[in-house]
Amino acid sequence: MKRLTAEEKNGLYKAISNRRDIRTFRPDPVAPEKLAMILAAAHHAPSVGFMQPWNFVLVEDDATKQALAESADKERRALAIHYEGTGRESTFLELKIQGIKEAPVTICVTCDPTRGGDHVLGRNSIPETDIMSVSCAIQNMWLAAYAEDLAMGWVSFYKKADVRRILNIPPHIDPVALLSIGYTDHYPERPLLELHQWRQREDLQQLIYREQWGNKA
Repeated sequence: MKRLTAEEKNGLYKAISNRRDIRTFRPDPVAPEKLAMILAAAHHAPSVGFMQPWNFVLVEDDATKQALAESADKERRALAIHYEGTGRESTFLELKIQGIKEAPVTICVTCDPTRGGDHVLGRNSIPETDIMSVSCAIQNMWLAAYAEDLAMGWVSFYKKADVRRILNIPPHIDPVALLSIGYTDHYPERPLLELHQWRQREDLQQLIYREQWGNKA
C-alpha cells in the first residue's frame, strides 16, 4: 500500500469537502488532456465483480446540448407542480439547468447491466450494484474535475427515453447522469441547495448507530 503524505491527505479531504454541483459555466474550452484525466479517474473507480458497467458519451455539439437542455427544462417544469402551494415552487424553478448549454462539454454516463455476462460476482444477490458502481465512477469524476480546476454539474431532470433518443443510446443501456464540465466564475462556499435554504446538512452524529439500528454511537 502506497502511503499518502500529509499534504496529499489534506488535498484529498479538501477535494471531498469543496466539491460542488455547479450550474453556471464559462464557454472556455476544456483541454483534451484534462478530460482524459477525468475519464481515467472514472475508469479507475471500484466496480462490483470488476464489471466496469460504464460508458461515457461526450457531447460538445451545440445542437445536441440544446436538445438535452430542452429535455431537462421540460422535466423541470413538470416537476414544479409537486411544489405548488408549498412555498418552494419559485425556488425550485430558479434552479438553473442551462449549464448543459453553457458548459463546453456534457458527458452522459451510462450503465450497461449486461456487462460481464449472466453472472457477475456479487451482483446476483444485489442487482443494483451496477448502478452503485457507476456512482463511484461519477464521484471520481467530480473529485478529478476539482483537482483540474474545473467545475461539474449533475443534471438529474430528464426522461431517460428522451436522452436515449437524443444520444442514440440502445434501449437496454441506462443513461444514469448528464454531467456538465467547464470553468465557472461562481463557485459557492456551500452547496447551492443549502444556500437556497432547500435543505441543510444533517448532523453526522445523529446518523451514526453502533452495533444495531437505533443505538446511538
